[in-house]
Amino acid sequence: MQKVKVALIGLGCRGKSLASMMNEMEEAEIVAVSDVYEDRMGDIAALVEQACGRAPKQYADYRKALEEKEVDAVVIATSWESHVTIAADSMRAGKVTALEVGGAYTVEDCEKLVRVYEETKTPFMFLENCCYGKFELLSTALVRRGMMGEIVHCHGAYAHDLRAEVLGGRVNRHYRLNNYLTRNCENYPTHELGPIARLLNINRGNRMVSLVSVASKAAGLQTFAADPRNPDPTLMGKRFAQGDIVNTLITCEDGTTISLKLDTTLPRFYSREFTVRGTKGCCLQELNAVLLDDDGLEEFFDPNKSVSKYLDSAEKFSEYLPDIWKEAEKGRLTGGHGGMDMLMLREFFRAVLEKKPMPIDVYDAAAWMVITPLSEVSIRTGASVPVPDFTHGAWETRKGEDVVPLG
Repeated sequence: MQKVKVALIGLGCRGKSLASMMNEMEEAEIVAVSDVYEDRMGDIAALVEQACGRAPKQYADYRKALEEKEVDAVVIATSWESHVTIAADSMRAGKVTALEVGGAYTVEDCEKLVRVYEETKTPFMFLENCCYGKFELLSTALVRRGMMGEIVHCHGAYAHDLRAEVLGGRVNRHYRLNNYLTRNCENYPTHELGPIARLLNINRGNRMVSLVSVASKAAGLQTFAADPRNPDPTLMGKRFAQGDIVNTLITCEDGTTISLKLDTTLPRFYSREFTVRGTKGCCLQELNAVLLDDDGLEEFFDPNKSVSKYLDSAEKFSEYLPDIWKEAEKGRLTGGHGGMDMLMLREFFRAVLEKKPMPIDVYDAAAWMVITPLSEVSIRTGASVPVPDFTHGAWETRKGEDVVPLG
């Protein structure tokens, strides 16, 4: 089978995970790696050689990897602040570009990403793995079939206790710390927003119009800095700009609303809180539940009956899962985050090999990433802010690749 020759740029925790998965794939071969840290390059190069029998070339300067004629595609998993610069350079070099997730730093960054794509027409995919989550895809399939009725509101969260990871930024050479020290925003919006945007046909018949964000005070990290579990005692007494809870409310062109929540610096369990509310039912990821209006309205008023009846009820609807999940579940589902990472990568490499449009394109990336700088403005000013239209009006008629056909 033909393989996509890949340069992997950024070899931290996420880069290592991506390398491990690509080593298992018949569609891809890592031929070059790049990172500013030599030890990380050596570790990943050894991992690739052990798995594939051939060591990739190593480049401290990522631009040298972009000059490699053998490289077909570039996968970028660097720190957030370098995403746009490297992606733009990759597209200008004519390399099919896959960019890991994160919020943008400015609106201009998002405009640059789109502008370079439109100038070069180099294929680009945004690697939002949550768009391939089983519950998210099932919910989207039910919406496409009209089983949820008219959609009114969707909600999602990045709810993940990251106190040790954030405070360990200097110790572990991780990028989040400086963001929490200096910024107050919805800093990681795409895990929750991506699946919702696709369900609501954002950029393909619908668009986000405006948002308002509010942030709580910042107390969680300062408190945890004094805890013995803090990996970096030098941060004791530091003040953090990032509010512990950030809520963002987005209004869409068709009248639907989207609520997002960032919740990463207080004690809690992990959840994405993916929720779909329609006139005929709802989907609740936290309960793994699908509730249809026809199932008996009287029970909705008794919380005990509702929870016991509908807990894990999503399994009854598995026949509606898109083919990508049905096929994956026939075999051994591998890869990180419950298998959705591998599904995402396979979709990317399939698009490269078959020269098809990317399932999550540059306009999606810009629209989802821009939530971060817009939320920063909204929190600072206390005002609603408009969401730019990066499609230049084409959202009304655009179509795209989707594992769940658009309704």
